[in-house]
Amino acid sequence: MKNVKNSLLAVTLGGIAAVAAAQDDTKDKKPPPGAMALSMVLTKLEQQGYTPVVEVSLDKGRWEVEAYKEGKKWDLEVDPNSGEILEMKEDSN
Repeated sequence: MKNVKNSLLAVTLGGIAAVAAAQDDTKDKKPPPGAMALSMVLTKLEQQGYTPVVEVSLDKGRWEVEAYKEGKKWDLEVDPNSGEILEMKEDSN
């Protein structure tokens, strides 16, 4: 009987951990409240010469953008609320 209770407890705790992990994963699926529309962010980047944009993803509440400027590929970290570039580095690949 004790083994059954321990097994049931382990399964329950495992389920709770899986739900918590899924909720954490969901946070990165949508921008934070007050964020600009992605189309506006991309337009702002294009106006600065970053075109074409080849990849966009959301990580830790910030847009990660891969785009070209003057023939070089750049990795950009962009604030979703202001559209400002927070970090940029040349992509060596």
